[in-house]
Amino acid sequence: MVAAMARLRAAGVPDPARDARVLLAHAARVDAARVTLIAPEDIAPDIAERYDHLVALRAVRVPVSQLIGSREFYGRRFDISSEVLDPRPETETLVETALCGPFDRVLDLGVGSGCILVTLLAERPEASGVGVDISEVACLQASANAVLHAVADRAMLQQSDWFDRVEDRFDLIVSNPPYLAASEMQHVQPELRDHEPRAALTDEADGLSAYRVIAAEAQGYLSATGRVLVEIGWRQAPDVQQIFQEQGWGEIAILPDLGGRDRVLCASKPG
Repeated sequence: MVAAMARLRAAGVPDPARDARVLLAHAARVDAARVTLIAPEDIAPDIAERYDHLVALRAVRVPVSQLIGSREFYGRRFDISSEVLDPRPETETLVETALCGPFDRVLDLGVGSGCILVTLLAERPEASGVGVDISEVACLQASANAVLHAVADRAMLQQSDWFDRVEDRFDLIVSNPPYLAASEMQHVQPELRDHEPRAALTDEADGLSAYRVIAAEAQGYLSATGRVLVEIGWRQAPDVQQIFQEQGWGEIAILPDLGGRDRVLCASKPG
């Protein structure tokens, strides 16, 4: 594992010790907590070969979650692939905020892996919801995660370009839309830029296109006391707030993530 750590460190991987440990656990098919109990002489040739292959891929910055096929999110394991956005801890702020209020029906715009919708339904057994995504592959991945966490009977997944195929009204609308400007893509980490679906990261414009659509149309799909929660980039709060204000939304609040950066905009219908 020492050699793997050195290789990952030389490749600029942010936390080489952690990644080397997780990849060895995956190669050996053991819990990560047991990796320290594996002595180098105990590693069988087939495990060593798998491990070397995983480390080589990580060294070219393929995300760990894609290599092991899953990611922990809000205390649950979600199956992912290179076709969906890798769930990140910052998005848990949106989930926490959503769970602070009541809802029976939830709509997830740009459902991706399903981590937001599935988590909300798992945390609220009485709730049901709809998840839409322009990507058919993402809808299939979200459906698989809904089955994995036993909420499939309360989750409807369908392909849709934002609200195009959405019907009904909801108590809660959530979204983690593509919010990177096209100009920012050259500066993001290789894990994002080279290995995650570009359409889930950027609108190929100023990073605000999705917020304009949601602010303009979401009121028509909300119940009278419904809320909209959208994840935002940490420097976007003034611009996104203005977009919602111009569309006549009621109370608008910006909430920080655990790092203290602006992360979620919450808006309600005008009174």
